[in-house]
Amino acid sequence: MMRRLLQPFWVLLAVIFLVEAWLWDHLEPIVERVVALIPLRAFKQWLSNRVDALSPAMTLIVFAVPVIPLFPLKLAGLWLLAHQYWFSAAVVIVFGKLLGVGVTAFIFDVTRAKLLQMAWFKKVYEFVMAMRARAAALVYPIKQRIREILRGDGDSWSSRMLRTIARFRRSVHEAR
Repeated sequence: MMRRLLQPFWVLLAVIFLVEAWLWDHLEPIVERVVALIPLRAFKQWLSNRVDALSPAMTLIVFAVPVIPLFPLKLAGLWLLAHQYWFSAAVVIVFGKLLGVGVTAFIFDVTRAKLLQMAWFKKVYEFVMAMRARAAALVYPIKQRIREILRGDGDSWSSRMLRTIARFRRSVHEAR
């Protein structure tokens, strides 16, 4: 009984996790393009050279530091929410989230090799990757069902309704 009650919660967590992973995967190439446009490639090389000279523990500090300047941005978003500037708050929070994920992906790309030398970090990384795979497996049937509904495949009520709407739209377009 409890497992059945918790199923929507786990699906919601899996969806949130997969959105984060999707952002990570899709912002990393954008950050790479930005690096190519402005002299961040030289900065990345410089940072990579510095990271190679650091111990894994010091590399963890390099990985964690970029989060600190984003904290005031998140506080600004919360302040805007508290003062009921809904649209501005949403823009600031989404911008902060995208910027944070992009910068973290950039820094992680530089520091990954050193960070994975620490046994506990490697275990955490492998755990997160395993959770990502489990989340994808949990959400996959739901994504497939949504795709079926949107395509109008199958014999369910929603599929029949979508086919009826499609026929109606075709008849309206043909009547014009």
